[in-house]
Amino acid sequence: MKTIFVMVKCELGKAYQVADEAILNIDKVSEVYSISGQYDLLMKCYLSEEDDIGHFVTEKVQRLGGVKDTFTMITFKAFT
Repeated sequence: MKTIFVMVKCELGKAYQVADEAILNIDKVSEVYSISGQYDLLMKCYLSEEDDIGHFVTEKVQRLGGVKDTFTMITFKAFT
């Protein structure tokens, strides 16, 4: 299992719509947070080892209506 975080910049007034659509339509999106700063949303996603991160982001996340830009962070180890 791979965990990635995708920061999403939305069109003005579209952050709630993008968040709802991501939770409802992308099964690999675990959580969506509203954030401050350059980006509007932070998505926590769990991908299988076979999933291609680039294809996931470009074909699933970036195609959501209202998404203007994304920034993806790949994780290596979770500390508990």
